[in-house]
Formats: sequence, C-alpha cells, structure tokens
Amino acid sequence: MTGTVYKSTGSWYTIKADNGKVYECRIKGKFRIKGIKSTNPVSVGDRVDFKLETDNDTETGVIENIRERQNYIIRKSVNLSKQTHIIAANIDVVFLLITLNNPPTFTAFIDRFLVTAEAYDIKAVLLFNKIDTYDEDELLEIKYLAALYREIGYECIGVSAKTGKNIDKVKTLMEGKVSMFSGHSGVGKSTLVNLIEPDLSLKTAEISDQHQQGQHTTTFAEMYDLSFDAKIIDTPGIKGFGIVDMEKEEVGDYFPEFFERKQQCKFNNCLHINEPKCAVKEALDNEEIAWSRYKSYLQILEGEEEHYRKNHYDNED
Repeated sequence: MTGTVYKSTGSWYTIKADNGKVYECRIKGKFRIKGIKSTNPVSVGDRVDFKLETDNDTETGVIENIRERQNYIIRKSVNLSKQTHIIAANIDVVFLLITLNNPPTFTAFIDRFLVTAEAYDIKAVLLFNKIDTYDEDELLEIKYLAALYREIGYECIGVSAKTGKNIDKVKTLMEGKVSMFSGHSGVGKSTLVNLIEPDLSLKTAEISDQHQQGQHTTTFAEMYDLSFDAKIIDTPGIKGFGIVDMEKEEVGDYFPEFFERKQQCKFNNCLHINEPKCAVKEALDNEEIAWSRYKSYLQILEGEEEHYRKNHYDNED
C-alpha cells in the first residue's frame, strides 16, 4: 500500500493511505536515505510504501520504502550536533510568520530560513503578523522590511489573526497545495491556523500548550486536511535555523540578489568578501543590496548559526 505520512512521534507514524484509510505504522530495522544522517528517517509529508500486519486484532503497518522526496526542510538536531532533523517533506509553500516584537523576529533568522527554503527548492512567503498591534513607527519598520524582501522577489503579506486582515489572500495561496507554517514560538501560528480552519482548534491548542511549557527539544510536525482543498503541516516553534550541508561557495547562490550578479564578478568562485571587482560588493556600496542581508550572509559563511539565537532566545517561553 502507498500513503502519506501525516504524523510522526519518532517510533510510530500515522499514514493516510491512498484509499483514504488511516493506519499507524512503524519502521522495521534501520532506515538510511541516501546518506542523510537524520534523527528521523521518515518525516511528515513523506510518500511511503507499507504493508499491513495484524497484531492482537489490531491492524497496523510496516513502512518498507520511502519514495523520492520532491523537497524537504531540515535543521540541525537540537542535541546531536552532527545529526540533522527533517522537519517536513514534499512541501509546496512555506509561510514564515514574522513579528516585530513579542517575540522579535530578527533578519538573521528570516534570512537563514529563506536560504534553507531556496536550497531545498520550496516557495517561501513572508507573513508579517500582528499588524493590528503596531504603532505608526513600527508599521513603517514593517513596510521597510516588506519592501526589502519584495525587491528580492519574495511575496510579503501583512496579516492579523485578530482582525482577519488578508487571511483570504493566505488561503488563496494555500489552495491545492501542501503548506507549512513556521516561525518562533509566540508569533501567532496556532491562532492564525485556527482562523484559517476553526475545526483544528483543539489540535493546534495542544501544540501551543507545549510551547508555553518551553518544550523545544523535540519537533513533532503534523499534517492536516483542510476544508478548502488544502493541506497544512503545522510545526512547533523553531528557535533558530542552522544551515545544513552547504559549501561556502554555494551559500551566495541561495541569496537571489547575489546570484543574479554572480556572473559579473571577476572570479567564478567569488565569495563576495575581499575579492577584487566583486559585483555583489559593488551593489552593496551602491545600496542595491541590503546590509542586513549581507551581514546574514557573512554570519552563515562564518558558521555563526548558534550565537544570535542563544543571545536573543534563551529566555523564550
């Protein structure tokens, strides 16, 4: 039988078969996927082949094969530095919820997320949430950030889970697709999901409760079928995004505004740091590229994925 993984708890997987039935399945033995050292070989969104078994009159399944992934989004494992954690697979669009404060979302985090989405070929949309709570100066800051990322080519939408502003725009982008919502704990993911699909309130409330208890050591995602021809993968809050398996020479390729200027650099392997006749540095000097983006780029090159989040998020609820 073939189906899609809707939930993973580490040892058991909830799979919705192509015939519409739902089965609890497990893995037999060790699973290795093309050398990926992951703490979770099977992730939510995976297409899998499984066979059924009957144990004490209970019908369960055993996963025998994981089909090739269209894409996946990944981060470094919380406790095992050399291991990775695949958050979800086969995603059509990922929505990153951003708040200016309560909690603050820094550009370093946004850029890491976008680089990861670019690297794994997932369309990313930025949702600036809680815009009903900002004063005039804060709204100007939001508009500046949105203009910065729109210029690069990312879709940016100001939303309010409280007033419902632009929720219809978000739903239109979700139709016929598998979507994932992400962002720091407290940015309003659960509230927004409840507004998009009120019937999910109990399920998202459970995840929200986990956040309030500060349980960030595990990341259990879950997929839901929505009432308007859409699927959603909901993930617990992510404190930080580590860049995984990326050579220094390729990092710039995942900054679209860097990539489009790459051919104009004197050297093919230009890292855009101290090399002469670098088109990216020239664009930076001409204010055609944002300094915040360049700073994020340098931090990724230097492997500083840990510092910024420890400084800013250690006390996060």
